[in-house]
Amino acid sequence: QVQLVESEGGSVQAGGSLRLSCAASGYTYGSYCMAWFRQAPGKEREGVAGIDSNGGTSYADSVKGRFTISRDNAKNTLSLEMNSVKPEDTAMYYCAADLALPCGDLGADYAWDYWGKGALVTISS
Repeated sequence: QVQLVESEGGSVQAGGSLRLSCAASGYTYGSYCMAWFRQAPGKEREGVAGIDSNGGTSYADSVKGRFTISRDNAKNTLSLEMNSVKPEDTAMYYCAADLALPCGDLGADYAWDYWGKGALVTISS
């Protein structure tokens, strides 16, 4: 049974940093793509960052240069390092896995097979 469990989110002031993690189980973690999505109140869910099995990454324009996605295949974990955060980064953040190849597009959340329950991130101005 595939399970994705995010760490607790948190609150931080604008300009600060926050790190999210996700623990995966129930499948061959290192073989498949992972991603972070987020959903702000009243908005649609959007892709934030993705990483393939070889460590290749992709980012939404809104977070490029500020966020870094990484994975540890030995520990079956996914991380999102968030720097220079802004109030508009406030959202529920979700870890997602795509167990089909090629990797799902960050712009197509329906292509991702499994989801965590989310972690709330609040950025104050």
